[in-house]
Amino acid sequence: MKYTFEWLDAEHIWLGVGLLGQALFFMRFFVQWIASERQKKSIIPKAFWYFSLAGGVTLFSYAVYRRDPVFILGQSTGLFIYLRNIYFVTVGSGSHAKAKAGIGGN
Repeated sequence: MKYTFEWLDAEHIWLGVGLLGQALFFMRFFVQWIASERQKKSIIPKAFWYFSLAGGVTLFSYAVYRRDPVFILGQSTGLFIYLRNIYFVTVGSGSHAKAKAGIGGN
């Protein structure tokens, strides 16, 4: 009996993971482009950073599987930047907005 999914081995699964990571990473540019077109100026929406993180984690996993030190280093540094920007647009923006409005603090 021949199996329908006999081609589905570890290499093909990881290839799918790599392609998914690339698709998620592409979506960040797409989201930023659409948001900028709507505002008629360059802006970076929160979704940009979430797609960056999702794509970065997926591509980092793929790079670890491939044991590619250049790819691992590139993705790991990006992950730090994406997490930091997510912090700024969520937690950081609340305290910044309060400080700008003169609420709380000194």
